[in-house]
Amino acid sequence: MGFFGFFFSLGQSDGEGKEEATSETEMMQQELEQAPVRPKQPKECFLIQPEEKAVSTPQAKRRRKKKISDVLAKSEPKPGTPEDLKKLIREHFGTKRSVIELEELILPDSCFLPANDLSHSFSSYLKEICPKWAKLRKNHKEKKSVLMLIVCSSARRALEVMRSITPFKGDCKVLKLFAKHIKIQEQVKLLEKGVIHLGVGTPGRIKALVQQDGLNLNSLKYLVFDWNWRDQKLRRLMDIPEIRKDTIELLEMRVIKLCRTESLKLGLF
Repeated sequence: MGFFGFFFSLGQSDGEGKEEATSETEMMQQELEQAPVRPKQPKECFLIQPEEKAVSTPQAKRRRKKKISDVLAKSEPKPGTPEDLKKLIREHFGTKRSVIELEELILPDSCFLPANDLSHSFSSYLKEICPKWAKLRKNHKEKKSVLMLIVCSSARRALEVMRSITPFKGDCKVLKLFAKHIKIQEQVKLLEKGVIHLGVGTPGRIKALVQQDGLNLNSLKYLVFDWNWRDQKLRRLMDIPEIRKDTIELLEMRVIKLCRTESLKLGLF
């Protein structure tokens, strides 16, 4: 092939390539024109849900524990009985003592004086249970001891009782046996110094005096509980937990033993 023949063939091949490319482009355009136009798919829309607020449900109210004052306010006043005191002793020592030990803590019926039927004043009640008080106190000569103890729930109540028993006590010497404004050392000195016939106080201080050997219970003949009186919260002597505890511990120390030997009498005013 000559020089001119080479260029002729080259130009011929380029033209064929162009024609082929043109034909392919036309075919593609025809296919696109013939292809159905697909409608645009709508985009999905998501609604933003508002945040759910926590619905506050009302909490169940706690059941208020009944107070002893609530119970007593709805109940009719009933005079205390010997069985009431026996029951308290059983409940207090029931799980702490053996059967034999519990038998030793039983108060005999013979140790109880007639209980107040809520018709007495304190003075008239003492006159009824102790008609020979004047003779009894004249024969009392032992120091560090008393013939009668009156147990109250508070110092204030003890002062009220001391004023109310004036017609009964006569010329006897009475000692305040409570802690308010009075040191136990002062009470010990007074018991050692002279003869005291009657003591009025709280179980906690009386118990402390017995424990410190400041008060001897050997001469004690009458122990009277201010049982039925109620304070501003309508609580009686044994309705106050700390007073009840001190009273029962005082009974356990010496009182129950003296009652079982029939040398001591118990009264519930």
